[in-house]
Amino acid sequence: MITRSTENRHDRRRFLTSAGALGLGVVGAKFLMASPASAAEAGRSATAAAAESGPSDGAILNFALNLEYLEGEFYSYAVHGHGLADNLTHGKGTRGDVTGGRQVPFKTPRIRQYAQEIAGDELGHVGFLRTALGSTAVSRPAIDIRNSFTAAARAAKLVGPHDTFDPYANENNFLLAAFLFEDVGVTAFKGAAPLITNKTYLEAAGGMLAAEAYHASMIRTSLFERDMAPLVEKLSNARNSLDGAVDDDQGIVRNGTANIVPTDANGVVFSRSPGEILNIVYLTPDKADKGGFYPAGVNGELRTSA
Repeated sequence: MITRSTENRHDRRRFLTSAGALGLGVVGAKFLMASPASAAEAGRSATAAAAESGPSDGAILNFALNLEYLEGEFYSYAVHGHGLADNLTHGKGTRGDVTGGRQVPFKTPRIRQYAQEIAGDELGHVGFLRTALGSTAVSRPAIDIRNSFTAAARAAKLVGPHDTFDPYANENNFLLAAFLFEDVGVTAFKGAAPLITNKTYLEAAGGMLAAEAYHASMIRTSLFERDMAPLVEKLSNARNSLDGAVDDDQGIVRNGTANIVPTDANGVVFSRSPGEILNIVYLTPDKADKGGFYPAGVNGELRTSA
C-alpha cells in the first residue's frame, strides 16, 4: 500500500480520520496507522505486481474526484443556482472555471427533493475525497455544463443539428441530463473497484458506488414514470457509440418492460474503465485528453480516453 500510495504519512492519517468518522473499518485503520516499515512489509507481496502495472490508489481517487466535481457543479447549480464553494475546488493542477449552470424551475415537489438529496450527496463526495487525498487532491478542472450538453443532445438527436439543449430549462431536461451522468458514475466506480488495493479506500469507493446507484435509480424511475423512454434510449445509444464496440449501455425500457436497473443475465451491472469514461465525458470515440464536459481535460494522472 505504501508503494502504491501517492499520499505522504500525514495525508494517510488525514484520510483515516475521515474514514473512521464514517465507520469505514477499524481493522483497516489500525493496519494503515502502523509504522511505515511494518505496513510496507505486510502489503508488499500482495501489491507489488499491481504497483508496477496499474495506477496508484491516489490516482484512481483523483480520477473519481474529477467526476465528482462535474456532478457536484451540475447539481449545485440545478438546486441552488450556484456552484461549489471556492474552498472545495483548489488543489494540484490547473483550476478551471465553470461554464453554464443555473437553477432549475422545479414544478414537482418530489423531483425537487430528489435533486436536493443528490446535490447534498455529491457535495459530500467532493469533500470526502478531498479529505482522503489531502495535499495530493487535484483542483477542479475547467467544466462546461452548457455547450457540452448541446453537443451531447445533438449527437443523440434529441435536438436538431442547429438547436440548443438547456439542461436547466425544465424538469424533463434536467432529468435527461442527470441520466447522462448517473449511469456513467455507477459504471466508473464499479470499473475502478478492482484497481484499488487499499481495503479502506475500497470500502469508501464501495459506499460511493452504492450512493451513485441509488441516484441513478431515482433518475431512471422518474424518467420511466414520465414515459420518456424513447428520449432516454437516444442518450443510451449515444453513450454506446462513444465508449467502444460492446453494446452494454441500456435505456429504461427493455423488451417492452421497465428496465430501471441495467444489468446482464446474471443481474450484474457492467463496468467502464477510466479511459472509456473519458470517451463519454470528452464526447469522442477517439483517443483524446480533453473535450466535451472538460474542455481542458481532467486533472491528475488518468486523463486520456481509451
